[in-house]
Amino acid sequence: MSFTGSLLGLRCMARARSNSLRDGWMVAAAVAIGGTGIWVMHFIAMLGFTIDGASIRYNVPLTLISALIAMLVVWIGIGVAQRRDWGPGALLLGGAITGAGVGTMHYCGMYAMKSDAALDYNGWIVAVSIVIAVIAATAALWFTLHVRGTLATVGAAAVMGVAVSGMHYTGMFAMRVQHVAHAHQPSGAGAAQLLTPLTVGVSMVTVVLLLHLAMTEAGESEARTTRSRRPAQYWPTRD
Repeated sequence: MSFTGSLLGLRCMARARSNSLRDGWMVAAAVAIGGTGIWVMHFIAMLGFTIDGASIRYNVPLTLISALIAMLVVWIGIGVAQRRDWGPGALLLGGAITGAGVGTMHYCGMYAMKSDAALDYNGWIVAVSIVIAVIAATAALWFTLHVRGTLATVGAAAVMGVAVSGMHYTGMFAMRVQHVAHAHQPSGAGAAQLLTPLTVGVSMVTVVLLLHLAMTEAGESEARTTRSRRPAQYWPTRD
């Protein structure tokens, strides 16, 4: 999902660079990268996470907030990185904002996970995961601004997917679990009750974006073909 969301986001940004509806395509890119490429990947991975002998539940409002954070910080980062009047610092600032936001999304999502086991984190590894997020976000923003061509886009999406996954699993590696005697059963929604519908919902939005992107590109390609043929219809020939 990281690769799919990143690929779709890069294509949306390519449209934003060459289309009058720039703001709309930027929002679509933020939804694709932040929603599918980052958030959905995070919670699909969480579906496979279990703690032996302990229950896991999810706080619904915090889980939804984490999704909004992911999309919002990508949108802000894209907007900041495109400020050419700010020079190279715009990309670095956008990457820092987006990376810190992605880290916030991850740990907000982890805080939304409730268990009857005690959870804590290794601070140094958490810091490393944030650094990875900032570096990955900066690279991703650079890709959104400069990558052109099919092969380059696919390669950039693969790099972004690996980076997002690396940040997630580094953050998971920072977590330490300790069983607690006589702990209360956690409240909240189970993984299947919450994460599956949310993941499917965001994935459906991704499919809609993908179809819209494909139809838009096909329509513009047909329009270009029509314009290229039009002079031949009216230009006098020697026949």
